[in-house]
Amino acid sequence: MKHNLSLLLILATAFNVAAQNKKTVKPAAVYSVANKKVTVFTTAEKTEYRISKTETLNFVANKQPFETEPCIFVDPTIKYQSLVGIGGALTDASAETFAKLSKKNQQELLQAYYNPDKGIGYTLARTNIASCDFSSGSYTYVQDNDKDLKTFSVAHDQDYKIPLIKQAITAAGGKLPLFVSPWSPPAWMKDNNSLLQGGHLLPAFRQSWANHYVKFIKTYEGMGIPIWGLSVQNEPMAKQKWESCLFTAEEERDFIKNFLGPTLQKSGLATKKLIAWDHNRDQIFQRASTILNDKDAAKYVWGIGFHWYETWTGSAMQFGNVKQTHEAYPDKALIFTEGCKEKYDVNKLDDWTLGERYGYSMINDFNSGTAAWTDWNILLDEKGGPNHVGNFCFALVHADTKNDKLIYTNAYYYMGHFSKFIRPGAKRIGSASSRDKLQTTAFLNTDGKLVVVVMNQTDDKLKYSLWIKGEAATTTSLPHSITTLVVE
Repeated sequence: MKHNLSLLLILATAFNVAAQNKKTVKPAAVYSVANKKVTVFTTAEKTEYRISKTETLNFVANKQPFETEPCIFVDPTIKYQSLVGIGGALTDASAETFAKLSKKNQQELLQAYYNPDKGIGYTLARTNIASCDFSSGSYTYVQDNDKDLKTFSVAHDQDYKIPLIKQAITAAGGKLPLFVSPWSPPAWMKDNNSLLQGGHLLPAFRQSWANHYVKFIKTYEGMGIPIWGLSVQNEPMAKQKWESCLFTAEEERDFIKNFLGPTLQKSGLATKKLIAWDHNRDQIFQRASTILNDKDAAKYVWGIGFHWYETWTGSAMQFGNVKQTHEAYPDKALIFTEGCKEKYDVNKLDDWTLGERYGYSMINDFNSGTAAWTDWNILLDEKGGPNHVGNFCFALVHADTKNDKLIYTNAYYYMGHFSKFIRPGAKRIGSASSRDKLQTTAFLNTDGKLVVVVMNQTDDKLKYSLWIKGEAATTTSLPHSITTLVVE
């Protein structure tokens, strides 16, 4: 009898556990494309299409496509990271070039970048703390050996950079999240006594340097420029001929843990988004694991920043490292903080691979878990500068300052296929291509609009269907094109 009672108790317990588990199962989210249309916007080589509305599609029933039907499969019920924003850097070089334009072209540029209807609607910005290579010369904010920062002044920035940042904020509708990055502490704080050629922050000045970030943020905010976040150090593993400073992973971890993190907190700046690494994808996982495995450092870190210049070693872009970092630390954001095409050549302003590099990186970075994406200089001159060490590069837009003319590269339009349509707060959703010739990512905006980006880097014209929940809308991808499909 006792055995029977025991069996009954076991069965009853199992039934109750099963019943409780059943209660926690949530029904699958429902998404329907019934009565919805697809508006297609296209940019394509050897055409006049530049984020041009090219067609409107309707959905028709297609429960199960055959393998012979190329498809972009999208499932809006599968959701990943939220988008923080997409934008570009407001550097000294951009500001100095901007100042040489006529008022008419200045307004055109601001609208082109920051107006979501008439432009590409940037929603994020970066700027340099003190000088970087894209400055006309080296400068600092404090006098030599001023450990207490009593001489701190951003007077240098008031000529060009601050006016541009303020105009960009206005053009963006009064809100433009801005993060700030240092290239080097003042020379006297470093072991090589130079702003250039790497060097390390001297232990005696770690607190002074931490205080310097606070001084900069509070000074800018006192001048009407809100600061959203900051990175610890631009490219901390690069010894450059321009402004640079080296931090090993352990040194950056300890500086965050013992100096910068506590100083931000004590100064009332704990809500600022602190970004570690801010260098290439090749070492992102090693840097993230070293810093974030230390809970006393990790508690101050909002996210990990990265660049795309790992290609200088001969490597391809290493998106797998980004994904690995996201999977290992899903509670920390990933932010692409800088990228540009190096080695400026005026004869290559129309080179189509310029835009394709942006599209390729953005699609793969977003699909790897990236929450924000920031281009480098928003504007450079006809020489790819100014740059005080001759490190001339491409920007999305160049100014012919001699003839007061703006030159929009195809990269401007490629970035616009993301920034114009995918808005802050959008959730990345499930998307997959059945053909390797078509690359894709997809987002669901907070207003319910579904945005799918499709890129074709081949010479082939490819017919495919956008397939969502048993419904398909068919279109054609032009050779060397990028399209944004908006479902609403």
